[in-house]
Amino acid sequence: MFSRIPFEKVNWITSSFLIGTLILSLTAVPLYIWNFGLDWFQIALFFVMFCACGFSITLGYHRLFSHLSFQAHWSVKLFTLVFGAGAFENSALLWCCEHRTHHKFVDHDDDPYDISKGLFHAHIGWLLFKLKPSPAYDNVADLQKDPMVMFQHRHVHWIGSFVAFVFPALLGLAWGGWVSALGAFLIAGVARVVFLQHCTFCINSLCHYLGRRPYSSYCSARDSWLMAVVTFGEGYHNYHHEFQHDYRNGVKPWQFDPTKWIIWTLSKVGLASKLRRVPSEKILLSELAEAQRRFEKRLCAPGLTESARAYILEASERLQASARAWNQYKAEKMEISREMLVELRREIRIALSSLQLHEVPDAA
Repeated sequence: MFSRIPFEKVNWITSSFLIGTLILSLTAVPLYIWNFGLDWFQIALFFVMFCACGFSITLGYHRLFSHLSFQAHWSVKLFTLVFGAGAFENSALLWCCEHRTHHKFVDHDDDPYDISKGLFHAHIGWLLFKLKPSPAYDNVADLQKDPMVMFQHRHVHWIGSFVAFVFPALLGLAWGGWVSALGAFLIAGVARVVFLQHCTFCINSLCHYLGRRPYSSYCSARDSWLMAVVTFGEGYHNYHHEFQHDYRNGVKPWQFDPTKWIIWTLSKVGLASKLRRVPSEKILLSELAEAQRRFEKRLCAPGLTESARAYILEASERLQASARAWNQYKAEKMEISREMLVELRREIRIALSSLQLHEVPDAA
């Protein structure tokens, strides 16, 4: 078994940290709880640190720095850089460099966490093994001009160690002595880092493996409401890959995207500005185009009964009629009303409902 492991390519520092913190979470944390119990302070501190570091990744590393989907006050940038380091997902500069590369080469060999190489590789294997040379940072020239980003990049491990482990332990010490300090170190520090990291890793793996693709099937990215719950809204990944510069991931009103809500709130209090969002018409046209592709693919599929073919063909023709009417509106430069958008969305929903009766969806 071990003979198949490419030890010469193992990233020993990263692997030791990821495996070591996981082992501590599975052994030392339960032992601490068994011997000293678990009080509300430890639980509250875990969730406070999880939210502070988690939102620093989703709001800061991802939507602010990687995609420039909005502009933020220096205090917001400072908070996300400090607590983002506490997530132990590398510096913002390196994180953004790899993430921009992922978007440019998604599902291809140059994609750092290419899902076509397997679920394990996309989730954590790309971190455990040095399969590619270090990045040249040629796609983050804008961030290299930011002194705050560069300061964090140079000192990220010292900042991260203090925020992730020392800071919770000091709070625990002030709360209840050495026993509480040890618990804070293990629960709000070690276990929180492991849990947050694997939530983030699930975007690279499970969100390219499970879920639906309502906006585009040209890449493996999928929408998953379950992943959105544990990643503060990042789970609507198919939308994100189609419209990566939108500050929203969960674009529908009912979709769980607290990162979007925080950015919007920051804009209302003057701490964020220039929020980038895709027009509703463009989003809807993307859904329409993808629905048409699904109909064409299903109609060409073997083994379709005549009754099913006739049913799907009728729904497809109805959808095409809506598309023709929409194109006529655009050609005549008619003003697109909210009612027209609602009607087209309803037609797409009806058509897809009929299609789903005769096909296996992307995933549950």
